Amino acid sequence: MTIAAPRRTLRRPSLRALIYILLSLGLVVTLAPFAWMLLGSIKPTGEILANPNQWLPENPTLSNFTDLLAKQNFGLYFFNSVVVAMACVIGNLLFCSMAGYALAKIDFAGKKVLFSLVLLMLVVPGIATFVPLFVQVSNLGMANSYLGLVLPYVVTPLGVFLMRQFIGEIPDSLLEAARIDGAGEARIFFRLILPLSGPALATLAILTFLAQWNNFLWPLVIAQTDDMYTLPVALALFAVGANGTNYGLLLAGSVVVVLPMIVVFLFLQRYFIQGIASTGIK
Repeated sequence: MTIAAPRRTLRRPSLRALIYILLSLGLVVTLAPFAWMLLGSIKPTGEILANPNQWLPENPTLSNFTDLLAKQNFGLYFFNSVVVAMACVIGNLLFCSMAGYALAKIDFAGKKVLFSLVLLMLVVPGIATFVPLFVQVSNLGMANSYLGLVLPYVVTPLGVFLMRQFIGEIPDSLLEAARIDGAGEARIFFRLILPLSGPALATLAILTFLAQWNNFLWPLVIAQTDDMYTLPVALALFAVGANGTNYGLLLAGSVVVVLPMIVVFLFLQRYFIQGIASTGIK
C-alpha cells in the first residue's frame, strides 16, 4: 500500500498535463480558421493570394469592410437576416414549447405515434424534403416573401424533442397543484412551464438563431429578387465579380456574419450549457 500511493500521485500530474495538452491542441485547431478569417479580412487581396501565405498582414487595411458597407442594399440584406432569424426563433420558442408540453404532460390519443414521428423526422435529411417543400411554398404563393423564408422553419423536430425532454422533468405535482387552484392549461403553460424552462428555451433560441442566420440554400432558392436576399446569399453573390472572387470582401463579410452569432452565444452560454445538460442531449 505504501508503494502504490506514490505511483498514483506520480501518474495523476502527467495524465492531467496530457489532457491539458490535448485540449489546447483541440482549441488551436478549432480557433485557427477563425483567426485566419479575421486576419485575412484586414489584408489586401494580394496578400491573401500570396504564396506562401503569411498569417500576419504586412499592410493592414480596413478597405474590405468599407467596400462591404458601401455595397448597395447591404443594410437591407442584414435586416432580412435579422427578421428571418428572429421570426424563426420566436416561432420555435412558442410552438415547440407548446408541442413539447403536450407530448410531455398531456395524455391524448396518438401521443406516442406523434412523438415517434418527431423522432423519425430527426433522422430524415433536410435535403430529402427540400424539393417538396419548395413546390408547396411556391404553390401557396409565398415565394419571394418573408413568410416563405420563415414558415418552413417556424417549428423544428429538434426543438419539439428538446422541449419535450426538458418539460418532462418538471414534477407533475406542480401542475396538479396549479390545476387544483383552478388554473387552465393555457395559464399553466404561460405562468408555470415557460418560466421553469429558461435553460431549454435559451438552448433552443441559440440553435435556431445559428441555423437560420447561416441558412444559405433555402433563401437562395425561395428569394427570387435581390431585395429578399439574406446576408449569406448576398455575400456569396456580390463577392464574385468579373475579375473572379474578391476574397478580401468575402472574408470581411464572413466576419460580419460571425459576430452576431458570437454575441448571442456569449450572452446565453450559461443557459445553453444548463439546457444541454438537462435535456438528455449528449
